[in-house]
Amino acid sequence: MKKLILTIALALATFTAANAQFGIIGGYTTSNTKLSGSTFTAELKNANLWHAGIAYKIEMGPIFTLQPALVYQTKGSVVNADVRNLQTNTGYVELEIGAQVGIDLLAFRPFFLLEPFIGYGVVSGEKFSGTVTGMSYDDVNKYLNDAKNKFEVGFGVGGGVEIFDHVQLSVQWFMNVGKLYNEDKLNSDSIYSVVTSGYKDVKNYQGIKVTVGIFF
Repeated sequence: MKKLILTIALALATFTAANAQFGIIGGYTTSNTKLSGSTFTAELKNANLWHAGIAYKIEMGPIFTLQPALVYQTKGSVVNADVRNLQTNTGYVELEIGAQVGIDLLAFRPFFLLEPFIGYGVVSGEKFSGTVTGMSYDDVNKYLNDAKNKFEVGFGVGGGVEIFDHVQLSVQWFMNVGKLYNEDKLNSDSIYSVVTSGYKDVKNYQGIKVTVGIFF
């Protein structure tokens, strides 16, 4: 039994090594947020940012490719609401599991992409401005940073093309699940909740990613 398991493991390792490529990926990210059930109306604007990381492409068959990646991803949004203005930015370390389905046409391979991901926010930059009483902007920004949800879960869908097995270009729409801020923290008994409670209804980031990858 042990020999059988070892043989299967070696066969899988050999198959993976023979059909895998290491790559560097990066590109453009534009994102925004949404308001749901908020006590105020807001104008939402996109933040134009970037992402970069490493990927490992594994050809699992004639039409299916698995492409896990470790990426530093920046996301943000501009929320202009009444006299309260907020520019929010978050830098995540993300683990992405890209699943590609496409047909190899020798010179190029068009593919459909599904990419679930998880991540953790390592950089947070909130810039609040507006009418406040009895507190500084820095204090409000710190309060919002502390209330921001650091763990993220989401998915992306899109498509792309691979050229000569070494260059990829893909475009996808992505969405983080859940809310950007911890509702309980923004509703706590604090002077800051007077200003920040409206942001408890800000949904998490969503947007477009354009990615270029080079594989070796």
